[in-house]
Amino acid sequence: MIVMTYVDIFMAFFLANLLGYGGGPATIPLIQNEVVNRYGWMSNHEFSELLAIANALPGPIATKLGGFIGYEVGGVAGAGIALFATIAPSAIAVVILLRFAAMFKDSLQVKFMTRSVQPVIAILLGILAIQFFYNSYEASGVVHLVIIALLSYLSLEKLQIHPALVIVGALCYGGLFMSGLLI
Repeated sequence: MIVMTYVDIFMAFFLANLLGYGGGPATIPLIQNEVVNRYGWMSNHEFSELLAIANALPGPIATKLGGFIGYEVGGVAGAGIALFATIAPSAIAVVILLRFAAMFKDSLQVKFMTRSVQPVIAILLGILAIQFFYNSYEASGVVHLVIIALLSYLSLEKLQIHPALVIVGALCYGGLFMSGLLI
């Protein structure tokens, strides 16, 4: 009986994520259908509360739903199975696509496509950086924004400090600011 529960967990999350083309938001109704309607592991109300909590937490929505529901239904093993079933369709697709990419890596069309994507990514990252600066300005003011930006620039460019350490330093500065130790 327990083995069947694990098979059910796997099938529920594998099928929902296999058919949910478009990422996490597209899989939510499919997961809901499997969890509430097909298997009856939770009610619609419970699922909606779980969805609200999962949306508030960082990270992919489908893995958060899978981990929690898998744990509730099958314990730690159930959580592991649900997480594996959630990421397996994407992992399989990536492996297959990488095989095709390797076959056509010398193609002029593939080279053009990869070169065409780079400026788009650069623009999207630039927009994201501007949004972060704007949000930081609104949240902490210009003084702290300039201090963190200037110290980060000097640390990265002049002192050649590893970016992870600069991020940790900025987090520490923000923690001190938020705690009221820095005005």
